[in-house]
Amino acid sequence: MMVNASSGYLVLDDGTIFEGEAWGATGEAFGEIVFTTGMTGYQETLTDPSYFNQVVVMTAPHIGNTGMNKSDEESRRIWVSAFVVRDPSPLVSNWRSERSLEDELNKYGVVGLSGVDTRAITLHIRERGAMRVGIFTKGNLTREEMVTRVRNTPQMAGSYLADSVSIQKSEVIPAEIGRDFRIAALDLGIKSATPRNFAKRGVETVLLPVNTDVSEIERGGFDGVFLSNGPGDPSRMNDVVANVRSVLDAEIPIFGICFGHQILGRALGFDTYKLRFGHRGINQPVLNRLKDRVEITAHNHGFAVEAPTEGEFSTVYGPGVVSHISLNDGVVEGLKLLDRPAFSVQYHPEAAGGPHDANYLFDEFVKMLGQYAKR
Repeated sequence: MMVNASSGYLVLDDGTIFEGEAWGATGEAFGEIVFTTGMTGYQETLTDPSYFNQVVVMTAPHIGNTGMNKSDEESRRIWVSAFVVRDPSPLVSNWRSERSLEDELNKYGVVGLSGVDTRAITLHIRERGAMRVGIFTKGNLTREEMVTRVRNTPQMAGSYLADSVSIQKSEVIPAEIGRDFRIAALDLGIKSATPRNFAKRGVETVLLPVNTDVSEIERGGFDGVFLSNGPGDPSRMNDVVANVRSVLDAEIPIFGICFGHQILGRALGFDTYKLRFGHRGINQPVLNRLKDRVEITAHNHGFAVEAPTEGEFSTVYGPGVVSHISLNDGVVEGLKLLDRPAFSVQYHPEAAGGPHDANYLFDEFVKMLGQYAKR
């Protein structure tokens, strides 16, 4: 098997190969293959830093018809290693569109593959689990050579990636309606929708690089600390975990989402583990055990926290509970300390794109900021 000018190949490290057509930038790209089931929100997916070093397969077949626009970007660039779709839209038809999806892929040099059965790929990943993958749309490699190149790439497990997507110096996102509170947001790969949600609630967000020393946070006089989403293996984040423990010691309010949830879990003494194929999509049912209601939520994670789901658990910071669980597989989706101001969820309450069932969590954090600011 040889790659020709118009063909493209998706090559998994188990030796499976799917043939399609070159689309977007041409060349080679490697990463962990993941799928997302959302029928909308492809622009938010592409610009979500949590997808760094991942090849994203869109399960929905028709992608690109609404184009791309500045308003829906979740960060300063596209982060995915490669993008795989079945039927890219030949036309862009939306009043908000400013450019086509393919033009954007070419702009950032993102290799694309089209004309493949993305649902068959999704079923394969669900059966075999997430794994390394290569996309080849240029060159003259044999089947064996492509598989070998894929198997020589790093695994996602054990990867420290947050420093590749985090800002290099602090940035301030001001509040939109006055300034009631000021929080530090540790940028592990934050999406822009998150500080926007804080801004409209009267909260000024100071984005801090991932390697920020805890002393800087303590000197900053912040009302709270936010732990963002981001890429990589939470078991490698020992430096950030140590900082979070110092924040917990100081009883500064903490709110974490996704990667930040996993890091808070580690700070509380729990282990994390790799999920078989992760949770990615905008239709994930979660049980809020504190309010006894089901919420439909947006997810993007490949790791989870190993915490006891029955009754209260004990930590050096006092008792806590698992506040949310996945109704698909029972995975821990939320943590809450009972005697200290700290909670987290493994999904995305900013939901860009996705449902807004969990948007109230921003209000709960703001309420917590007010309670502790008065002390």
